[in-house]
Amino acid sequence: MKKLLIIDDEKMIRQGLQAMIEREYPSCYSIALAGNGAEALALYQQERRDIIITDIRMPVMDGITLLERLSAEAEPGGEGPAVVILSGYDDFEYAKSAIRYRVKDYLLKPIRREELFGVLEQISREWKEQESSSRRLAEEAEGYRQELRTARLRGLLMQEPVEPSLEQQQELERLPVPFTVGVLNFYYNDGTRMKPGEVQGLIERMSGPLSGRFTEILTDWEGKLVLVGRGKEAFRELDRQAAAKDLNGPLIGIGGEMRNPADFRTGYKEACRALQYTFLPPQASLMDYADLREGRLQFPAPEEELRKLLNMLGTEREKEIKSLLGAIFQLEHLQHLDLAYLEHVGRSINERVLDEVFRLHGEASIEVLKLYRTVGNLYNFRHFHDYYRTLEHLLITVNEYIIGIRSAHTEHTDMEEALAYIEANYARPLNMAMVSNYVSLNYSYFSEAFKAYTGESFVLYLKKVRIRHAKALLSENRIKLAGVSEAVGFENSKQFARVFKELEGISPGEYRAKLLLERYSERPGDKES
Repeated sequence: MKKLLIIDDEKMIRQGLQAMIEREYPSCYSIALAGNGAEALALYQQERRDIIITDIRMPVMDGITLLERLSAEAEPGGEGPAVVILSGYDDFEYAKSAIRYRVKDYLLKPIRREELFGVLEQISREWKEQESSSRRLAEEAEGYRQELRTARLRGLLMQEPVEPSLEQQQELERLPVPFTVGVLNFYYNDGTRMKPGEVQGLIERMSGPLSGRFTEILTDWEGKLVLVGRGKEAFRELDRQAAAKDLNGPLIGIGGEMRNPADFRTGYKEACRALQYTFLPPQASLMDYADLREGRLQFPAPEEELRKLLNMLGTEREKEIKSLLGAIFQLEHLQHLDLAYLEHVGRSINERVLDEVFRLHGEASIEVLKLYRTVGNLYNFRHFHDYYRTLEHLLITVNEYIIGIRSAHTEHTDMEEALAYIEANYARPLNMAMVSNYVSLNYSYFSEAFKAYTGESFVLYLKKVRIRHAKALLSENRIKLAGVSEAVGFENSKQFARVFKELEGISPGEYRAKLLLERYSERPGDKES
């Protein structure tokens, strides 16, 4: 309710204005009345007023003198009351001198209702605009201060433990003591991680604004949502609310109770480690660092088992590979393992097994390389079983990849040996069964492999070899055509002539005559050149 002061030496005017305003704006204004400037000043000094409606000509102290006194008593830069001058026609020019006192408007007597209400409405609108602008500026300033504070605190999370700057120290001192740091991740059903802003929005839709329950809300450089609360119960309540909503995506890690603001980074590191333990079965959605300090199993690094795993890749021992992988990860003790053991094993499989495979055999397909990059970090996965299943699939794929490479290499050697045998025995009665037996390959498989390797069927390839050698003999002009046919392995001259024409377009005799004509038509000068 706004406070309004009406000043006029005529009682009827004072009371009339009060009645008009109270009828039009019930319960909006608290109205006081004064008969002259001196009475008004005394009332104002007792209680500040938001609006002053004052006459000019009054006994004891006139309106202009009152405004001068109010202006003199105002605080520098402070907002004084909104002033409305009442004046008759004779006082109008005189009233204009009050402009330096920031008078809002002038009303001529007799006062008309619509003019009075119009002035009050205008003053109300200006107040609302001013309040809105002030509120907006205050919100912007607060937002900037919060962003600056968040940036300083985020810097403390990631930097090495060194002496914080003066500004960071000031931010730390604002932390409530004791406090608990928690970190949150949220995963979609397909395993992808939600962005921090989306996580915050989801949680707030589920349980209401976080700002009322946590003193700090920020994100770290890895995209996790970081919350600071006065204790652990606020985080446990979030977990219960998520379970009640049947949300299986939020994962929460909380650190210990910190009693020194300087331990902010320590609390954050503990919360991050606790969050990583949600990776292990049982698939807990909230882990407390205090529960992880003791009782976790450690095992020696499985050096010998990793060596065996590398040796087994590229063999037909898929079942044994899977069994060995389970032993390496100590699956029977998984629930109680120290996470450091799994992290070491994961790195070792990448560096000592997969990297070595690609070094020896070259890079695999794009799909295999994508899987390789994904399993390069355990925490690309929401839970261990997702990681393990992907890694197992990758190893079996790599196993098949190496088998394929070795098979292709062996096949290449077999085909080279087959071609060499053909080249050495083309003049003999030769068929595909003889050659496939020579290289110890199944007849049907050899037929497919031979065509894939040479691009031609066995029969056509043998024909081309024999005709190539026949052309060499024909160019010498020492052996009869029948002798050439027999020398390169054809059953008779008729078959030889047919195949020769089929491949060369002319008969053996025409080919020899063509060579002789070219030879004798050469000029001596051409020979010398």
